[in-house]
This record gives sequence, C-alpha cells and structure tokens, in this order.
Amino acid sequence: MSYNTFGRVFRFTTWGESHGPALGVVVDGCPPGLPLSEADIQPWLDKRRPGTSRFTTQRQEPDQVRILSGVFEGRTTGTPISLMIENVDQRSKDYSDVAKAYRPGHADYAYDAKYGFRDYRGGGRSSARETAARVAAGAVARAVIPEVRIVAYLVELGGDPIDRAAFDASQIDANPFFCPDPAAAIRWEAIVDAARKEGSSVGAIVECVAEGVPAGWGAPLYAKLDSELAAAMISINAAKGVEIGDGFAAARLTGVTNADPMRPGPDGTPAFLSNHAGGIAGGIATGQPVVVRVPFKPTSSILTPVETIDRDGQAAEIRTKGRHDPCVGIRGVPVVEAMMALVLADQKLLHRAQVG
Repeated sequence: MSYNTFGRVFRFTTWGESHGPALGVVVDGCPPGLPLSEADIQPWLDKRRPGTSRFTTQRQEPDQVRILSGVFEGRTTGTPISLMIENVDQRSKDYSDVAKAYRPGHADYAYDAKYGFRDYRGGGRSSARETAARVAAGAVARAVIPEVRIVAYLVELGGDPIDRAAFDASQIDANPFFCPDPAAAIRWEAIVDAARKEGSSVGAIVECVAEGVPAGWGAPLYAKLDSELAAAMISINAAKGVEIGDGFAAARLTGVTNADPMRPGPDGTPAFLSNHAGGIAGGIATGQPVVVRVPFKPTSSILTPVETIDRDGQAAEIRTKGRHDPCVGIRGVPVVEAMMALVLADQKLLHRAQVG
C-alpha cells in the first residue's frame, strides 16, 4: 500500500515527482465561503522556493501556483481544491549515476526494495521537492484557522544552537536562515559555506510555535493533538524526530519542575506559569502556545564520494552531482509551518463536529 493522503476531516493528497512535469495537491474538506486566491498561497511558496540564497539549492523554480478547482469568485466552494505547481528547471542527466547505484542515507535502496522499481531523477517522491505541495496546502489551512498565528525558525544548525537570551522575532525573516539570533545567523553562514566547499552537508533543528490555539482542540488517546502533530512532522522528508514542549528534556526534570502551575486568570481561564508541556495535555490543547521541534538530517545528496552498492549488489562508490541544499533544514522551516497549520485546521473541524 502507498499512502499519499493526510488528515481526517480536512484532508490533503499530494501528487507528482521531483523531475516530473508538475506536482501538486488536492485539498478536500475545506469549509465553503472562505476567501482564497493564488495571491494568498504564493507568499508561502516564495518562502520555501529554492535558489533564493547561496545557502540553498540553486535549482531555479518559480513555484507559481495555479488553482484548478474548488474556488469560485475568490471563495472556496466546499469542493476539492486542486493546486498545481509546474517544474521548470529539472536536470535529470545529473542523476545518471544514481540510476546505477544507491545514495547512502537517501531512500534509493528502500524504494527499490519495496517496489522493485524507482524514479531515480532527484529521488522522485522521496525528494524534498514534494514539500512544495504541502506548503500550498498549508496556505489553504491557514484560511480555516485565522485565529491562530504560526511561526517557525531555526534554533540550531550544524550543531550550533542559538542563544535563547538573544531571541529577536523581528530577525526571523531578516536573514536566509530564518534565525531569531542575528549572531548565530552570521556564524551559520561560515558553517554552511564550509560544508558546501567540502562537498558535504549539515543538519538543523526547526522550532514551530502556534499561538491562539483554543483550549479543547484535540482528542484523547487515538487522535491526540500531539500524536497528529508528530505524524505530520515526521512525514516530512529528511525529518528524523519530533519534540512537543520540552520533549526529551522533560525526562531529565522532576515532577515538581516539569509541572505547569496554574493560577486564576482574569477571564476565568487558567494563567499558566510555565509551558513545559508545549500547550498540550492529554492530547488536548490547553490554550497555551503549541510548541514543536523537528530535527532535519544532513542532506544525503553530497559531492563527497561515499561507499555504496549498485543494483546488482556489487560494491561501488557514488558522488551525487546536481544542485542540492547544503542544509535541507533551512527550507524545512515553511514546511513545518505548513504541517502545523494543516493539523490545526483538521483538529478545529474535528472539534466542531463533535462539540459544536
């Protein structure tokens, strides 16, 4: 079986390959009457678009989105919304060696083992190119949850973390790393430049915060808000983990320090004194900011020769030509934002369906 659809009420299905003529997404379950145009979607795609700085792949894709269905006179109709993004700068010849041997760390062997056949041009569906469709779908999801503000940023690159004391939200869109610490952004330039010159790559950690999520969204046990977020984030190509709130650090705290104490708030709701839980308790939103972190591995397509095997099982060596991100986590920032929006839109509609 293959699964290309995510969501329960607000669902999306992505389609297309890295080097095919186009890729896109079909969004189903979107409420009718919401304002939506290509101009509402394009800014989010521009944020993820390749070739915007020397720190990302130099593949030149305009990533212009077209709405093919589900919108009439600037409003959603309640029917499936089909979005398409054309691929215009493929160089499939760069992958001739990949057709013969597997890239270690990539999904080449795993796809071959499953299907007995694979699209080696850029990795096909295993390419991060697929995430453009998710970002387009995420823009639709934002129309469903106007009460929520979502922002993501890098908190670590190449093992070098930001200084939380220097956190400046105004800096996130002021540098090519979506970095809230301007000093760290300067250091990261040297780290990424060095990795590229060495024919290698580096990993990164994305943090995403959603403010304005009402208490009550989510569900116990099998549709927990945090389990849905975990599934959404780990489905992103190159993502290797998910943390909610303090995440793994919570295991090193005591019950006293990990508790999020509550005092009476001015409107009768709790005033929390901390947010170790990341805005979720028992799978249900508490009304605090929802906090998620996602680590991205170093890009597997690198110029440094790496030992591998070919399709016949013989020893080989491979270096991946072409244009690749020296740090795929940089452009992972808008993808994580999109997945947060998609999950929250789905949870809002699920909540409304059960409790009104």
